[in-house]
Amino acid sequence: MGVASETAPGQSLYAIAWRRLLRKRTALVGLAVIVLLVLAAVLADVIAPYGPTAIFSQDAMSPPSWTHPMGTDLLGRDVLSRVIHGSRVSIYVGIFSLVLAIFLGIPLGVIAGFYGGALDNFIMRIMDIILAFPIFLLAIVIMVILEPSTTNVVIALGIVRIPIYARIVRGSVLTVKELEYVEAARSLAVPDPRILLRHILPNCMAPIIVTSTLSVGTSIIVEASLSFLGLGTQPPTPSWGWDLKANLMLLEINPWITIFPGLAIFFTVLAFNLFGDGLRDALDPRLKE
Repeated sequence: MGVASETAPGQSLYAIAWRRLLRKRTALVGLAVIVLLVLAAVLADVIAPYGPTAIFSQDAMSPPSWTHPMGTDLLGRDVLSRVIHGSRVSIYVGIFSLVLAIFLGIPLGVIAGFYGGALDNFIMRIMDIILAFPIFLLAIVIMVILEPSTTNVVIALGIVRIPIYARIVRGSVLTVKELEYVEAARSLAVPDPRILLRHILPNCMAPIIVTSTLSVGTSIIVEASLSFLGLGTQPPTPSWGWDLKANLMLLEINPWITIFPGLAIFFTVLAFNLFGDGLRDALDPRLKE
């Protein structure tokens, strides 16, 4: 059954998309993991058995046990507690780098697509220059210019993702602005800001939402990679990437020290990708049930 046939009077596209999303089990699994991750980040001080920097020197390098379910690292810190607290960094970087990219990328895309001409050409050429570099490489360059910190990782990832949102929004605006209701609003001398906010931007939200969901997972990988290289989050702040780097030499002797942070990264990114893929399908009116 197509989307058109299942649309009830007064039912919005997002209501239909939500109903379709509920039928996608993999997307719901991804959403459940994301919710658990956010709860872990918010309630880390409550649910973590120990502080992330608490040292149990007598238990250093201990294997998983009832006392330390994921074992301890070289310094005697509880791995489970560090994994839980490390989720805060991942969520912080993923969300706030996304906010920065959207805050700057959407207005640039709207302006370029709506007004066109030389302004469009100027904005998009700058975006093309940024996109010419791989995201990870450009993030490394920015972090070298700045200094290693979690906040600067947010800035770097926000900057490298601005062109993605600018291009997506521009493409949507170019299509929507030619529709009859937009032309009618223009003929009635409706101010441009009102046309953009009430008629054009709401119709560009579907691709923005999908891209945002997938972008968070990518940002978490890049943050972990930068921390692994020593360019991201710095100790004593717990970070999955930094814990991988600090304990990599012990992988053969005590693998649990690196396996659990690695699994945290893997399942978190997988969850965002599963949810993003399901959301993309649910919001795509061309796909049938």
